[in-house]
Amino acid sequence: MGNRPAELRRAINSVLEQEGAEVEVVVVGNGADLPELPDGVVTLRLPENVGIPEGRNHGVKVCTGDIVLFLDDDGWYRSRNLVRHVREKFAADPKLGAISFRIADPDGGPDQRRHVPRLRVGDPQRSSRVTTFLGGACAIRRAAFDQGGGLPGAFFYAHEETDLAWRILDAGYDIEYDAEAVMYHPAVAPTRHADFYRLNARNRVWLARRNLPWPLAAAYLGTWIGLTLLRERSGPALRSWFAGFREGWRTDAGPRTPIRWATAWRMTRMGRPPII
Repeated sequence: MGNRPAELRRAINSVLEQEGAEVEVVVVGNGADLPELPDGVVTLRLPENVGIPEGRNHGVKVCTGDIVLFLDDDGWYRSRNLVRHVREKFAADPKLGAISFRIADPDGGPDQRRHVPRLRVGDPQRSSRVTTFLGGACAIRRAAFDQGGGLPGAFFYAHEETDLAWRILDAGYDIEYDAEAVMYHPAVAPTRHADFYRLNARNRVWLARRNLPWPLAAAYLGTWIGLTLLRERSGPALRSWFAGFREGWRTDAGPRTPIRWATAWRMTRMGRPPII
């Protein structure tokens, strides 16, 4: 978005320094002008901020590789062998659709558990099959990305990765949380504002309407209503959340393509049924 030029350069350098694998770097200016960047970097300047998922979709359209890595501008890769590691993982397993990276504190602090896409987080340094991934720290097989229809651009922010993840799983691919694939990111407290609560709630409704059989959609949304009421004590936050929840029912969620019950059972066996 044009407000972190130094961090952007650090992120790009960590990609250009990768060894043992060919890389192509695409930087999307999401409604913002881009600073001067290293030679060979492909730039795409969008006329307006179209949101995180649609910005990434535009970037993927101009990529040519078989594997796409998404990297937020305030993160960077710790190892120069990460891309080679990722390439070898995908080559060894044709059914691997996406890899979610472990996010580490560059100052040596503990891994933030909220970045581990498991219901029972456990040890962040333990790899496992999962049912979603981190949008700013991941690698996706291009064929799986395309087969899943890409990220849902209308979401703008929140839960877009899970929407694509469920469709990737339904297409028969696997998703792995790989603790050996590490992205550095400074430890920061998550931002909580009115739009955060509204978009989280709206997109949860859209996620259920688009992807779940109706009995599971009802269970999923009921679970999140209960969790929100238990966790949140702020009146303004709850008002924003329920406003977003209503918006999710009153607005167009996009095409409805429910996952198969077999996929829901597979997700349950992996430890996260699609009701939470």
